[in-house]
Amino acid sequence: MKGTRLYLDHNATSPLRPEVAEACAAAAGAGNPSSVHAEGRRGRALVEAARREVAALVGARAEDVVFTSGGTEANNAALRPGALRTEAGAPVDRLLVSPTEHPSVLSGHGFPPEAVEVLAVDGAGLLDLEDLARRLHVGPPALVSVQVANSETGALQPLAAIAEQVRAAGAVLHADAVQAAGRVPLGMEALGVDALSLSAHKLGGPMGIGALVLRPVRSGAAPSFIRGGGQERGRRGGTENVAGCVGFGVAARLAAAELGAAASRLGALRDAAEAGLRRLAPDLTVFGAAAPRLPNTLLFGVPGVAAETVLIGLDLAGVAASSGSACSSGKVGRSHVLAAMGVRDEMARGALRLSFGWSSGEEDVGRFLAAYENVLQRLYERERARAA
Repeated sequence: MKGTRLYLDHNATSPLRPEVAEACAAAAGAGNPSSVHAEGRRGRALVEAARREVAALVGARAEDVVFTSGGTEANNAALRPGALRTEAGAPVDRLLVSPTEHPSVLSGHGFPPEAVEVLAVDGAGLLDLEDLARRLHVGPPALVSVQVANSETGALQPLAAIAEQVRAAGAVLHADAVQAAGRVPLGMEALGVDALSLSAHKLGGPMGIGALVLRPVRSGAAPSFIRGGGQERGRRGGTENVAGCVGFGVAARLAAAELGAAASRLGALRDAAEAGLRRLAPDLTVFGAAAPRLPNTLLFGVPGVAAETVLIGLDLAGVAASSGSACSSGKVGRSHVLAAMGVRDEMARGALRLSFGWSSGEEDVGRFLAAYENVLQRLYERERARAA
């Protein structure tokens, strides 16, 4: 519709689904879930129903879902010495991470610097499995933390192969599934992960609510990561965000029901956008193209075209896109993801990300391409005028 803005930044946050907004509003009058009166019992029932829906999305038991304030808190909580344990019950005291992880993993963990090792990745951002194998077998059992899907490129890590190596070494595997949940199938047992981080607002749920899903054998003796009144089975104190939990549950249920059809639809939108961009700019580079990717994500760049300039032009034209992770793109500096992949500075500065979601449609691709073509034409005309 003319005059409406076009939103193509679902990896930053996906707009609130109408069903979620309605459910959150209906839950707003519930009582404290720890209270024994009728209002409190209603609050408890709503939270537990939501817990079951979130658990179903990732093939887990409801009692293994710990609600948090979001993906960042979930990652911080999992990545502390002693938070997760090996099959033998021993706490892990060293951390292995890839250099393309979210900032909440790279800088949000609780391990001392000397206990952290950064793993190698290839040019597509995928973990070097030989490097992982070497490091796993040198030193005591480690905690390995790997994103299921990268928020900038959409690259999907080979989780099954990683998990096989981790299990063989008697180590522990945490996966940041914030971007992957609801976009690709996730099952904790099938993936072989011991802990999984989730966030509601990437699914069309509310901001400020997430979850850490734990295999019980890994966390039975783990200390509380927020001390308080013993909520969340003693793992996270503080009164539960009832409306947020309810919204997360509804978003998880809708995402699970739509998963196969949504992946096909979003993949078609992404591929159409990429094909159109290549027609407009034949020297286009798609970052992470050599890796399996999320169906909704496209990170690209054109030589000599700065992302910041294009984003401003698109925004003025009513199009919302981004230059990468919303937790990093507002800061001055090069993308740490592209740096780890070996992308040259001049190309990294031009990286632009499109991410489609539940509200995206076929007409969005045409609208974006028309706006992008206009921005490119103005940039080229400006350069020709300067050269003259």
